[in-house]
Amino acid sequence: MTTLLVIAKEPRPGRVKTRLTPPFTPAEAAALAEASLADTLDVVARTPARRRVLVLEGSPGPWLPPGFEVVQQCPGGLDERLAAAFAGCDGPALLIGMDTPQVTPELLTVDFADCEAYFGPAEDGGFWALGLAEPDPSRLRGVPMSVPGTGAAQRARLAGLRVRELPPLRDVDTAADAELVARAAPHGRFAAELARLAGVRR
Repeated sequence: MTTLLVIAKEPRPGRVKTRLTPPFTPAEAAALAEASLADTLDVVARTPARRRVLVLEGSPGPWLPPGFEVVQQCPGGLDERLAAAFAGCDGPALLIGMDTPQVTPELLTVDFADCEAYFGPAEDGGFWALGLAEPDPSRLRGVPMSVPGTGAAQRARLAGLRVRELPPLRDVDTAADAELVARAAPHGRFAAELARLAGVRR
């Protein structure tokens, strides 16, 4: 069975979702980040898995459900931190971030029986999911992160593997992204928090 990895930052004002400010304040952006993370962890908790691991920068809070191991992110760039997350696995693993609260257990229930990798592109040119049947940190180290070509560069690192493509999803980076993601998952904490903040602003 697969290990599910979630890489995330503790949702603290000024440290997360800074591209949401403006129009949101740092505290509001952190509240949205917390809701997104809580939705993501809830989905992972409901997905069959061998292990569920939160790879965290910061400290866990009340948003963390039971059943997760918490591992601190290593120092270095995002490519090094993702590589280290996979290095801690001894079997098939699927990694996602905290930016796609619209994800579902169906999307995360992967089967490596007839493939060696999974790749989920993000609509901003990055990727929201990466799965490896044999976790190999070298497939991530050196990939340029947080640039328009990140997804293409990471996908190229999977050359020679049988890859299954997951559907593209939108990351929550901007206020416009937040609106679209909330519409895609209208019953989650993220959508409720966005609606609450909209009500406060009226």
